[in-house]
Amino acid sequence: MKAHIWWHKAKTRSGPYGWRGWSIAVFATLWSSLASAQSIDTPADYAYLIDISSDTVLMEKSADVPTAPASMSKMMTVLMVLERLKAGTLQMDDTFPVSEKAWQKGGSKMFVEVGSRVRVDDLLRGIIVQSGNDACIVVAEGLAGSETAFAAEMNARARELGLKDSHFLNATGWPEDGHVMSARDLAQLSKILITDFPEYYGMFSEKSFTYNGITQRNRNPILSEEIGADGLKTGHTEESGYGLTASAKRGDRRLILVLNGLESATQRAREAERLLEWGFRSFEGITLFEAQDKVEEAPVWLGERASVPLVLAERLAVTLPRQARGKMQVSIRYDAPIPSPIRKGQELGALQVTAPGVQPVERPLIAGADIDALGPVGRVLALTQYWLARVLP
Repeated sequence: MKAHIWWHKAKTRSGPYGWRGWSIAVFATLWSSLASAQSIDTPADYAYLIDISSDTVLMEKSADVPTAPASMSKMMTVLMVLERLKAGTLQMDDTFPVSEKAWQKGGSKMFVEVGSRVRVDDLLRGIIVQSGNDACIVVAEGLAGSETAFAAEMNARARELGLKDSHFLNATGWPEDGHVMSARDLAQLSKILITDFPEYYGMFSEKSFTYNGITQRNRNPILSEEIGADGLKTGHTEESGYGLTASAKRGDRRLILVLNGLESATQRAREAERLLEWGFRSFEGITLFEAQDKVEEAPVWLGERASVPLVLAERLAVTLPRQARGKMQVSIRYDAPIPSPIRKGQELGALQVTAPGVQPVERPLIAGADIDALGPVGRVLALTQYWLARVLP
């Protein structure tokens, strides 16, 4: 949905060189269904729901508390593989050997055979679809020499990615004191997997995988539901309870949901479907501007052009509640006239979106064109015209 906007300008204060200039405040009023985010409860101990199309958090519950993620932390193991594939230091046809440790590992398994070598392609599906602990250890040992060394690499990369409430002690999510992730970190990790690796993300929606003659279904319980779900990962241990990190897409909107601490697999499936459905039906996405859309034409001081277009570098979309009615304000701020020269892409101001109960969104406004300064003669003529206009009635 593209918003309809009315603009209003106001002169407010002195500009450069001591003459009366403009500081522009532009207000856009969007009539739409919006309100403060509705409250919704969940029996999950930890929950987080975000619309990544606009980076709008729709609900959260203890989202920054580090807790045992169980197999949901396998997404970090997958990321470590995908980053190497993208960098070209690893190929899908490369193989890793299966150690005694990997073969003996309990819990969910891909059923690799000790002493064999397994393709990276198969190992990824063994982790994503089958949640194989053995596959995770094969990957960890193949990439870092040992699972302990691999966990250290996971922690270093997590810090670089800003996953501040995560700490890894193994590649599988096996229960260990200190192996933790927060719901917010799980959502952020999911967003990276979805947006940075679209060529591999489809593996998360594969409903089954066969290896070594054994077919196993994807453990994600909502892939078969008609809510647009296409990934990511379940988790369960006695300590963590039942958890799920899920994503679903409808139209231009994509939601990521994280749940943990539920009592059963059935409750996990029903709660995930309920909250995703609520997120899609109770909120709507609105596109205010596409990338490079002109927001305003700002006056230029002593430039070869009288004005410069102010644009947004990226698409600006917001997610708003449907059920309440009210007003959203979009304001832009910049000092004008803007002194020349101006270079395309130069930050010149800011645009802010505000609405009751919605976190403010702010984006930089940048120059949409190069504007060179006038030469000496042109500057003299422009200043002469300006002073004559001030002196003459």
